[in-house]
Amino acid sequence: MRTLAFYDELTKLPNRRLLIDRVSQAMSSDKRNEQYSALMFIDLDNFKPINDEHGHVVGDLLLMEAAKRLTDCVRESDTVARFGGDEYVVLLNGLSLDRVTATSLVGLVAEKVRASMSDVYVLADSQSGNPNSRIEHRCTASIGVIVFGRSNRTPHDILKCADAAMYEAKGAGRNSIRFFDARDEG
Repeated sequence: MRTLAFYDELTKLPNRRLLIDRVSQAMSSDKRNEQYSALMFIDLDNFKPINDEHGHVVGDLLLMEAAKRLTDCVRESDTVARFGGDEYVVLLNGLSLDRVTATSLVGLVAEKVRASMSDVYVLADSQSGNPNSRIEHRCTASIGVIVFGRSNRTPHDILKCADAAMYEAKGAGRNSIRFFDARDEG
């Protein structure tokens, strides 16, 4: 029951519910330790065509591979969650006591994620009847980032800010990274 309540069935990553809890814990830790953490909201670009052309089984293979790539890009202490559909969220907790340093660190991780996600996906096509059949698919990621610490925001607010930055990345032509700017809240 616990697994069903807190983890995504397909990718075995934490789900939205567990993610919110971990963001809340990170925020408490940030206040207590006067440090900064970051959240990346990641949306796969060009995901829909694989489902349309090859079916949801192959699409699921891509989602599982994307989850593995994301997990490989971060520390064990960080959280990679599947938010839903082709959206993922990465929580990088306890980055630094300094906001500039934390921003620089999350920028490096975000670029590593962007590069990893844009590598070609080679997926088994079990539906073709040929056990050696492979499908190659190019998929990139639009990434929105917020650096937070000692914030009066809620975990949901943090997610909304990262989501807004992700939509800026999509609007900028996709396969890019955008940071949420608190001045944009106005």
